[in-house]
Amino acid sequence: MRVVEEIRAFGNPNIRATHRTTLEITTEDQLTEKGDCIVAVKASKGASNLNPKFKKIASHDDAIITMIMEASHKREVVRGCGSAKLTFRHPNDLVVRKSSYVCDRTLCIHSDKGAYDLTREFVVTLQDPNQMIVITLIAEINE
Repeated sequence: MRVVEEIRAFGNPNIRATHRTTLEITTEDQLTEKGDCIVAVKASKGASNLNPKFKKIASHDDAIITMIMEASHKREVVRGCGSAKLTFRHPNDLVVRKSSYVCDRTLCIHSDKGAYDLTREFVVTLQDPNQMIVITLIAEINE
């Protein structure tokens, strides 16, 4: 079973993408330099707004979550795991984590990338406040 979710977001001049263990997308429109895991702002959805079918599949311990970010003909792919502990309750944020930590903002755990792992060329693209970022989320489990 597979569910695809699409989110639109934008870049911001304060995007640094230097956090080694997390990567975050937020619906907020402001970003300080302290938000070193944030890679996109003004997102069209936070965790609580995701499709219920997506959340149901992602909430399995054996689910695979793929995030594809595309901007200005550049692309980054991040893969992580679902968990029965995911709640998807946060209205603004989606956080991808390399660790197993789960909170209301967590999209997936045990990811293969944090913000720091994105190519610096892609990060420069994300620093343009006029740059739209198309984020495709895929949740899948084998049945």
